[in-house]
Amino acid sequence: MALLLITTYAFSTDLVLGVVPQQSPLKLSKKWLIVTNYLKEQTGINVVFKTERSIPNFEKELYNGKYDIAYMNPYHFVVANKEASFTAFIRAQKNIQGIVLSKEKKVDFSKENLKGKVFLFPAPNAFAATLLPKYEFKNKFDFDIDKEAKVLYVNSHDSVYKGISRDIGYIGGGINRTYNNFKNNTDKNKLNIVYKTAKYPSHPIAYHPRVKKEDIQKLQNVFLNMPKEIKSILSIKEFIKTNTSEYDVIRNLNVKK
Repeated sequence: MALLLITTYAFSTDLVLGVVPQQSPLKLSKKWLIVTNYLKEQTGINVVFKTERSIPNFEKELYNGKYDIAYMNPYHFVVANKEASFTAFIRAQKNIQGIVLSKEKKVDFSKENLKGKVFLFPAPNAFAATLLPKYEFKNKFDFDIDKEAKVLYVNSHDSVYKGISRDIGYIGGGINRTYNNFKNNTDKNKLNIVYKTAKYPSHPIAYHPRVKKEDIQKLQNVFLNMPKEIKSILSIKEFIKTNTSEYDVIRNLNVKK
């Protein structure tokens, strides 16, 4: 059943919504299928949920323009805008912030302590969970995680949290929303947030140029007026309008240098 949800194919009149797999495809499908059903009820547009088994696979599909609309991290959007002319139109009002977790209650961020330690991240281009911690550790603590530590990419935020709890890694990156949604208390009770990054515009939902502007206007209005009980499924309190220029701050940050 899960496989069918992951690989749903669309008819020519459908709009395929790609969702970055911060959690397992099964967990995402349970949430986003409720959202896409609501979008269809309100607009008459058949929005079809699709995700991938890993964030790198999602990136490949996204940058090749395989989705009509997509929910992605801010760095993904900068690349998708350049590679496939995606345009941002809606996002969560709350800005995104990366968190760094450890089993220790307080971590010494000196080179002496961090050198050679194992860092867990969901994927190389996860913006707040990977790129921001790497960027800020380099600039604030003069510690280059990629060169001076051992990095393991474990496919999802939940896998980071489990891995730190189970001593697979010393430090891991995530975001508040997925951490708050992490329900495994046996693992969660062992974790501590030891660092928070700066805040930036949150994950946008963006559309490919082939999508009709009138369809995007309909979808934008529905997101803006979405009932609280639907938004709460995504752990989002409020949606707001956005545009491509709002993400210039991400482009100028140059987190990949």
